[in-house]
Amino acid sequence: MKNHIVLAVVGVLALSSEAYADRRQNTLATAVAVRHRRLLVANRLEFTPMFESTINADFRHIVGAGAKVEYHLGDMLSIGIIGVGSGALDTGLVSKIRPSLLTQAQKDAKIAMKIAVREPSQEEFMDRLNTMPFHGAAYVSLTPWYGKLAAFGQAYVAFDFYFQAGVAVAQLSSNCPANICNDPAPGRSRPDPAGGPEPLPADNNPNNDPPLNSGFRTGLYLGGGIHVFLNDFLALDMTVRDYAFTDNPSGADFNADLFVSDADNRFIHHLFFGLGVSIMLPTTVKRTP
Repeated sequence: MKNHIVLAVVGVLALSSEAYADRRQNTLATAVAVRHRRLLVANRLEFTPMFESTINADFRHIVGAGAKVEYHLGDMLSIGIIGVGSGALDTGLVSKIRPSLLTQAQKDAKIAMKIAVREPSQEEFMDRLNTMPFHGAAYVSLTPWYGKLAAFGQAYVAFDFYFQAGVAVAQLSSNCPANICNDPAPGRSRPDPAGGPEPLPADNNPNNDPPLNSGFRTGLYLGGGIHVFLNDFLALDMTVRDYAFTDNPSGADFNADLFVSDADNRFIHHLFFGLGVSIMLPTTVKRTP
């Protein structure tokens, strides 16, 4: 009886080994992971008109349009540049803060009545907020993942994921008129406007200081996104981008030393969502088997 059991077990193992060998020879075992994959290939140019908007702005949403130009050194590695011209929209936070503040005329009237007012006026708050008329980046891109999406087992859409890193640039702008930001020497003594021999002490009022949040900035750029291919040379391009550089969006006294200076700047991550259509040139594409 035991001999029959041993023979049966040996027979099952032999059949399993043969079946495993047959499976190893099956075409599925040797097939590529993704059939008919579109390759980006070397020397291909990618041009992407796009829209971009901030997703984490405190005071001003930066919304704009521009383009991405990318040159593919191979199927996974590429270099590129981005340039975006933008406008600005007030966030919901600004809409809540502004009505709670006095107008400049109301604030001046209280000061004339010797009533202390520590908060900025509506004009002092709004005129000091900055915008970003232009921003962009130069970067290196890596595309390590790719695949296909199936809808109801009928329609197949190719996609790839990419990651980018490089240098961010931005032009910031604010506009606080001289009658609002009228402290010529924030944090320091000032000449007596009446012509007296003794300078006036620092006013310890950061609300009338120039915001110092305009000008050119450079910093770190990081991005990650996905191409969803519509055909061999068109792809929907969706990206989350981080332009990180020193900024003081409110133009206010951030470090609470009672005056505005460059020390109120801090390293801020400006997150954007971008949506565009990538055009691959040349339009012909190499495919895997």
